[in-house]
Amino acid sequence: MSAIRENVGRVGRMNWVMNLAVLLLIATGVLFIFSATHAREDSTVGLWRQQVVWAAAGLLCYVVTALTDYRHLRDMAWGFYAMALILLVAVLFFGTRIYGARRWLMLFGVGVQPSELGKIAVILAGTCLMAPPADKFEGRPRMGWSFLLAGVPMLLIMKEPDLGSALVCVPLIMAMLFAAGAPVRPMVALVVTGVLAVTVVLAAVALPEKLGVSAETQDRFFRTIRVSAYQRDRIEVFLQPGKDPMGTGWNKRQSQIAVGSGGLTGKGYLKGTQNILGFLPKTVAPTDFIFAVIAEEWGFAGAAGVLAAYAVLVVAGLYSAMVARDKMGRILCVGIVALLFTHVFVNVAMTMGLVPIVGIPLPLISYGGTFMVITLFSLGLIQSVYVRRQGI
Repeated sequence: MSAIRENVGRVGRMNWVMNLAVLLLIATGVLFIFSATHAREDSTVGLWRQQVVWAAAGLLCYVVTALTDYRHLRDMAWGFYAMALILLVAVLFFGTRIYGARRWLMLFGVGVQPSELGKIAVILAGTCLMAPPADKFEGRPRMGWSFLLAGVPMLLIMKEPDLGSALVCVPLIMAMLFAAGAPVRPMVALVVTGVLAVTVVLAAVALPEKLGVSAETQDRFFRTIRVSAYQRDRIEVFLQPGKDPMGTGWNKRQSQIAVGSGGLTGKGYLKGTQNILGFLPKTVAPTDFIFAVIAEEWGFAGAAGVLAAYAVLVVAGLYSAMVARDKMGRILCVGIVALLFTHVFVNVAMTMGLVPIVGIPLPLISYGGTFMVITLFSLGLIQSVYVRRQGI
């Protein structure tokens, strides 16, 4: 009975504004997965039902994680990290190939996306590395180990290839290092180096033809920096919006039309013509481009409401970091917030054509079982830190 009373007390101490935002986003996701697929006559019609099942499993995981002491992660983080690496290697050999990439692994009849496990594994193991029991950050040597810890999954994810998911690891490990008290000067140097590297890649895509560089030299350069022809085409479409509108640039262009045509209040639920008429392809409408469906049918007002719900989660996560009772809780919350914010920012910006298309889903809304469960597990960890905050 005492254990039951303790858990009831913990439920009462949860951040219920955050709980409400989570439920609203999940409900929005189910509604618009249905909207994105209801006019189809294929297997995508029932995706919303599958999403309900995944959401139920994820919510159970969310509650159990919130009621469990996050400090027990020290006993499981490295094992989880090792398991994620094994699955990331396994998917390269045994994964299901879809559109030229091996990103899915069938385990006991269930499709699992190891890259999602890899991202949370980096956060869990990184938290334990940066917040040792002595609660003392050791400066640059530990920074090196932190980047190595993130770098191994990144390289494996890039081999699938999934450049978008791989790059997500960079901002989250940087945010965690900042929260851990890493020296500012080397971190600034790393940020500047990263910006310069991105600038070089963008310039290499945009300028060679104008400078008269041969196609063979261009191909050799991109092979050296591990940028595939498909990724290069996406960058070119981003830099030159009018290029290949019927091919590589199709999704980007149709998404922008959907977002822009929604106006202030939208065309109405289930009335989005870009989706119904198939201009937003069925393969991306319920996943990476679901924000375009929302913006077309609910307009600026609805899209702003969705972003406001995400803002609640970000603020709740940062507040949990502020009131955390120890360094481990603070770093853990910051890492999860960085992961959530990066996904939302890149997905929405991609939908509106502000960044290249990299195939990053929208948390709690885009269709996807592994992503849904892992996202709710991560948010449950934030609740676990909040429930055990200072003064409790």
